[in-house]
Amino acid sequence: MTSAAPRAAFALIGSTSEANAVIARLLQVMDAMLAVIEQETALVRAGKLSAAAHLAPGKTELAQLYLTDTQRLKAGKNFLRQTGKDVLDALRTRHERVQAAVQTNLTVLATAHAVSEGIMRGVSERLARKSMPETYGASGRTAEPSARQAPALTLSRIL
Repeated sequence: MTSAAPRAAFALIGSTSEANAVIARLLQVMDAMLAVIEQETALVRAGKLSAAAHLAPGKTELAQLYLTDTQRLKAGKNFLRQTGKDVLDALRTRHERVQAAVQTNLTVLATAHAVSEGIMRGVSERLARKSMPETYGASGRTAEPSARQAPALTLSRIL
């Protein structure tokens, strides 16, 4: 969901009909956010990190729209109270679904980060072992390479 015209940074809500319009737009933004987050989560789980990275600009824009509209609704809570209970229940339910999807997404991203960090550490340790001469220490065992003597590991992010 992209907006054709830039929105005001923070315009106060002046009527119940305007509050309903903001809620309707916010519901659309949350649906779009939910779709992007679920798509990103699926791509990261499948190991398609570069495809997932292409979703970041759209996700950022949706997050900004979400933040702007929620701030407007908080500031216009007098008009928000005048909207129907079913509209507020739909908003609350959608918000809970988005929060659950965000939590799952963050868990998947943290797992991918931990796995990739582990891989990089393993590669670095192997390179350090290969670059060290095999000698025996004072205990009669082979000496372990120190982190200070390890060669620098260079990584190309262009794939």
